[in-house]
This record gives sequence, C-alpha cells and structure tokens, in this order.
Amino acid sequence: MSPDTSVGPTQLGIYDVLEKIAEGGMGTVYKCCHRVSNEIVAIKVIAANTAKNPVLLQRFEREFLSAKVIEHPNIVRALDYSASGPHPFLVMEFVDGESVGQRIERDRAIPEAEAIQIIVQISEGLQRAHKQGLVHRDVKPDNILVNREGVAKLADMGLVKDAEADLNLTKTGRGLGTPHYMAPEQFRNAKGVDIRCDIYSLGATLYAMVTGVIPFDNSNPLDCWMKKIRNEFPTPKELNGAVSDRVDWAIRRSMSAEPMQRPSTCREFIEDLTGQSRVTGPVAVRTAANDLWYLVYKDELGQTHTVKGSTEAIRNALGDGLLGDASTIVVGRSKTGQFQPVHAMAEFRDLLVAPIALPQPGGRSSGQYPKASGSVRRSADAETYNFGSTPTPAPGASGRYSAANQVVLPTADELHDPHAETTQYTPPSAKRTTSREKQSKKPTAKPGFDWTPLLMVAVAFASAAIGYWLLTK
Repeated sequence: MSPDTSVGPTQLGIYDVLEKIAEGGMGTVYKCCHRVSNEIVAIKVIAANTAKNPVLLQRFEREFLSAKVIEHPNIVRALDYSASGPHPFLVMEFVDGESVGQRIERDRAIPEAEAIQIIVQISEGLQRAHKQGLVHRDVKPDNILVNREGVAKLADMGLVKDAEADLNLTKTGRGLGTPHYMAPEQFRNAKGVDIRCDIYSLGATLYAMVTGVIPFDNSNPLDCWMKKIRNEFPTPKELNGAVSDRVDWAIRRSMSAEPMQRPSTCREFIEDLTGQSRVTGPVAVRTAANDLWYLVYKDELGQTHTVKGSTEAIRNALGDGLLGDASTIVVGRSKTGQFQPVHAMAEFRDLLVAPIALPQPGGRSSGQYPKASGSVRRSADAETYNFGSTPTPAPGASGRYSAANQVVLPTADELHDPHAETTQYTPPSAKRTTSREKQSKKPTAKPGFDWTPLLMVAVAFASAAIGYWLLTK
C-alpha cells in the first residue's frame, strides 16, 4: 500500500509510513516499515500542538518507559522512542488485528466465553504491571488489541501511574481517563488512585463486551460520575439474558463505587469470572478425582466438625444454610493442609460476597439480588477479610483463634488423629426437613403493650398546658 501523504509524514526516522491506523487525543498511529529489516511496526506520532507542551511531552515519553519495562505477552511492546525532529514518536509492536472497541461497534455483544478469554489475558498483563508498581488508568475496549491468533494485548500506556514515584504529571484533584470506563474515584483525583481503578475499568470493559452497550452511555462526565457513585446502571443480565449469573455477579462486584468492595487484584477478578481459585499457578482442570474439599464448621451446639465433599455438595450446603455462620467456616484441599476462610475461595465466593446494591427509583436499595449473610470486605493489604466487625483469620493461617465468634481450627495433631471426626458430606433431605421443623417449633413471643399512643397524648396535653401558662402569665 502506498503511503497516504494527505494525513501525515511519509517517513519517520528510518521507517517508511505505510498507512494511518488510528488517531487520538495524544497523536496519530501509523503502520510503518523499517527500511533495513523490513519489520512492520506501529508508530505513534505526538500531535504538533501537544509536542509544545512539556508536561504532555514528558507523559508521552513516560509511555515508552512504562511499556518498555513490562515484558508480557499481553502488553504491547515498546521498541523505540525519538524526541528529535518535528515529530516526536514512539515505536511499538504492530498487532495485526483489531481493537475490542472496533469489534463491539461492528458486532455488538461478544459471546461470553470469548469475552472472558480476552479479559483474562488482559488481566494477566495488568497483574504484571501492578506487581511492578504501575497503574494503567485507561483500560477500555479501544486500548485492547486482539491479533488474528486470538492473543489480546493491552496498549496505550500514556496514562500509566508509577505507584512509587509519580512524576507529578497529574495534578491532585484532576481526573484523567475515559469517563465511561474509569472508576468514580478517578474523576476526583487520578493521582491518588491505586490498582482497584484498573479493576473497575476491566469490569466496565467486560460489561460492554457481553452486552454490546457502553456503560453509562449518553451521559456527560458529571452525570456519569453521579451514576457511578450511586451504582446506578442496568445489570449485564438485564441487557443480555444470555449472560451467566457468575459473570453478572463478577462484573457488578468489580464496578462497585467503593474500591474496597472490588476484587483486590486482577488475579482475584479472574477467579471471580472463572469460579476457580488460583492459589499457585494455572488452575488444573477440575475432575471427580481432584474435586475434594475439607471443610471445618460449627453446628448449632457450637461443636466443631470436619467434613469432606465436592464443590457442588458444599455449594448446595452453603446455599441451603446448613453449615451455620459462614464467617466461621474454613476450607482446604487436604485434611492437613492450610485452611482458608470459605469466602476467600473462588469456588464459593459468589455465594457469600454480595455485589454492589443497585438503587431503585426513590433511592431505595434494589433487593433484586439476595444479600449475603455478612458484609465482606478485603483489607488494604489484600490478605484478610472482615465480616462486619467480626475478626477473621488470615488466609493460609492454621492453629486456633480465641476471638469472639471465631471458629477454632483443628491443630495438625487433631487432624492426624485417627479418632477425629471426618465425614463425607452428602446433605440428606431429612436434615433439611429437621432444620425447618426446628425453626417452625420455635415459640413466638407475644407482642408487648404499645405505650406510644398514650405517650403522644400526654406530651400533647403537657405542651398545651405550658403554652396556656406562658400566655396568661
């Protein structure tokens, strides 16, 4: 293809311009060819008026430095940077494909399985960036490129924030990003955000992918922010009935207005989507042979029991409320292994961690979705959960805890004890019937006498008497 000389330069350094790929606020992206190696690359040329702004020029250079330090197959590689000449430019890996934004514009909703596959790849790339202290701050469909082999890559590191040493390119109180996809706290102060703003953007991007609808569309930035802080948006399942319950829940959780209610890492967001814990490396395929959990819980008399069962059996028991207070339950893959709170495991988290409450007209909470037995929050260090005010053991901890309302975990000696109680958990229907019967047999307290009307009459008479005395005095 001959260069399009009407839209830009024909040469950039040692590269020949082949065609214009895209154009944005910071500049224009061209498909180019290296004159010696014939390598095809993508080159972003900063706009002429932007190049005159030293802050924007420094941000453009930081995009190169940020992308250069991240080596990951799901992050677009940065190859070179040139600040000399009339057109400062950034040389990047060329992705032969299209953006997710283009795909949504053409096809609307993307099949759920394919959308998850793309988002999981981008989440893996972001996980690497986050571990290196970088926050992207502009995750959106237009910045996700998918090549012909189905490999997804995150591009445009122009708004990346170094969590350790920000270069003061973002003023406190100023929001940067794309309003429809960025987290609500980013509107107020883009400089102060952490990795949870990327989690929000991942969820909003997946929202657009599975519904074909831009979140908070037809809203100006102010209205967009107001809707975000009120969690005011139709659920993915309302827009597309084919969206699974798990994905609907995972998206709503990630798009919570309160950052602490979102997944604390990209890995946790992947767990929410897939329903499989990723404690160590890739998740193994679940089979009947390896689908076994050991679960420690307290019965109605406060006695501790250790049972074992499949994922489905334990989910059914939790859903039916047969295991008591979920905040006291711990699970592990082996009888002697490390136990974690049940809500920390992706296989059961969706039953216990409530997503954001969606408002109804008049400001009332939705009630469309069942509330969990407790309000669950991850702490800032992403290591512990809190159910209300009840302390919870750190994931991976073992031994005993004496805190109030806290489960007493079996020690290693007790678990090795051949006389210790361990039963195969297969909830019988009789047990459920017995539980209901017990509830039905509870005596109902007789309502006490309501003194409110008499007190109101007495107050009225007293007020009238005092008023009459003041008037006649």
